[in-house]
Amino acid sequence: MAVNVYSTNVTTENLSRHEMLNWVNVCLQANLGKIEELCTGAAYCQFMDMLFPGSLQFKRIKFRANLEHEYIYNFKLLQAAFIKVGVDKIVPVDKLIKGRFQDNFEFLQWFKKFFNANYTDQEYSALAARGGEKLGNGSGSNMKPRLDVPPAKSLSVPAVKVDPLRQTESSTVRTISKGIVRNHLASGNHNKGPSAVPDATRYPSDVQKIIDDLSQQLSNAKMIADGLQKERNFYFVKLRDIEVVCQEYQGNDELIHKILDILYATEEGFAVPEDLSEVQYQDEEE
Repeated sequence: MAVNVYSTNVTTENLSRHEMLNWVNVCLQANLGKIEELCTGAAYCQFMDMLFPGSLQFKRIKFRANLEHEYIYNFKLLQAAFIKVGVDKIVPVDKLIKGRFQDNFEFLQWFKKFFNANYTDQEYSALAARGGEKLGNGSGSNMKPRLDVPPAKSLSVPAVKVDPLRQTESSTVRTISKGIVRNHLASGNHNKGPSAVPDATRYPSDVQKIIDDLSQQLSNAKMIADGLQKERNFYFVKLRDIEVVCQEYQGNDELIHKILDILYATEEGFAVPEDLSEVQYQDEEE
């Protein structure tokens, strides 16, 4: 379970926006150019995967989100992960997705405090976990990790075992379910910047993964629609039976008239669906 932290007006870090953004970029091997880009929610989702592996469905993170409903989707994943690991924080989605600096900076300050309280110095290659997919719009491509940022213990910047200033030749690769490949690198050659990151859409395996995800979503939507249609028809037939009984015993009974008034009441612009008419006719024939 997660260690909960709470925002206060007093902080021992006092990191600037540039230092905070640099921390995100180094930890996630990202290319975020400004704090406002965190409004997509993708960075926080990957941080949760780093802190609590398996706390969310990693392959569902929309790293290239550029529409508001995609931001909301990512933040829903984040909130679900919070609930799963026992985090009390309520994500202010409505504020964050607007992309305003102050709202996103305040949430990042809280999240960094949360990260420091829960990080256990485990090895994690963020770029490999994303399958080489970029995180950030590239506006910060000329930004390099600051050499004057003190190590983890003095500024609580976690010592993620991904050093963007070193090169090594060895790496360990392991494959987990459904084609997500994560390289556990002691360190990686990332000083070439985002230009060295391959475009994930060039690889057939990634395209197939997208197709599989969309197919699964379509299948789930169809199942839900079929279930709703059956439920609707079930209650329609029930109401039709009630209507028949009321018509048989209508007479001068005031209660029967009230029931029929409720049954026949409609909203402006309402029209009976064609398939419901068919259900009615079938019921009458029986």
